[in-house]
Amino acid sequence: MALLGDRTRTAPAAAAAASAPSRKPSRLPGLALAALGVAAASAVHLLVPAVPMLTAAVVLGIAAAQLPGLRGLVRGAARPGLTLAGKRLMRLGIVLLGLKLALSDVLGLGWATVAMVVCVVVATFFGTVWLGRRLGLRGDQPVLVATGYSICGASAIGAVSEVRGSDEEDVATSVALVTLCGTLAIAVLPLLQAPLGLDAGEFGRWVGAGVHDVGQVVATAQTGGPDALGQAVLVKLLRVLMLAPLVAAMVLTVRSRAAAPVAGKRPPLVPLFVAGFLVMVAVRTTGWLPGAALDGAARAQEILLAAALFGLGSAVRFTALTRTGLRVAVLGLCSWGVVAGVSYAGVLLTA
Repeated sequence: MALLGDRTRTAPAAAAAASAPSRKPSRLPGLALAALGVAAASAVHLLVPAVPMLTAAVVLGIAAAQLPGLRGLVRGAARPGLTLAGKRLMRLGIVLLGLKLALSDVLGLGWATVAMVVCVVVATFFGTVWLGRRLGLRGDQPVLVATGYSICGASAIGAVSEVRGSDEEDVATSVALVTLCGTLAIAVLPLLQAPLGLDAGEFGRWVGAGVHDVGQVVATAQTGGPDALGQAVLVKLLRVLMLAPLVAAMVLTVRSRAAAPVAGKRPPLVPLFVAGFLVMVAVRTTGWLPGAALDGAARAQEILLAAALFGLGSAVRFTALTRTGLRVAVLGLCSWGVVAGVSYAGVLLTA
């Protein structure tokens, strides 16, 4: 009887517990870990200026996910916050990226250079997707790798993965690959300037058209002097501007493949963060913002992207990489060859 009474008394409590809404896991541990990752990446960049802060953030995120002392935290209590950093903070960083580009800068490059950059983006994107499918890579990996190589590295991967709803592992693997090849470019491309017969301006345009992340472009082009650096940044930012039409095309693709989309559930043709990016481009074009505000926005953008890339890096699983590691590496090296070759040809044709 006592046992029956205990069961009777506990039944309502169990029912209440079952009906009570489950508490969302806290995101604070993950965000705190991402903040520590940003601080560590900043320290690495200060100690070794040739290593961009964003590159260091990705590498540190990958390392944190593999270290025995941190692996449990990264995959457990910190995962919600790290995932939030990889998505939401990435969006904010992309919005602020628009403040680096003014339309007057684009027009100053000339239509020949604009056409060259468009051709580089299109050839790299479709060539990488085609090769990735032939290699049998799963999920969105071919599209994400193609996006990173053709536009602006991890930032573009984050933007496209948002509208496609890509698997977090696919995003993390693609970011790691693009970051690795972009980092190698810092050491390799300056060695090729003299053998290829490129002057400072041509070298800068080649770097801007062929290297993935903005920070990696700066680190590579500064070896050729101020003229090379200025040309590289302008060409690179023109590639960044291509992010908006690419995301819009991805949205149209997702819409066309949806079997029967629920009313109001279709992704907008221009996602909010891409619209924000375009607004920031327009604001920069007006020239209203003082230099101090632009410098502060650039610093905030770097911190946000570093936190996002640390979060994405922490999602890399070496066990998953072993299944597609060789094919992904082949895709990355071939895509690197495509973007470098097409951009070199474009520089020669527009010289």
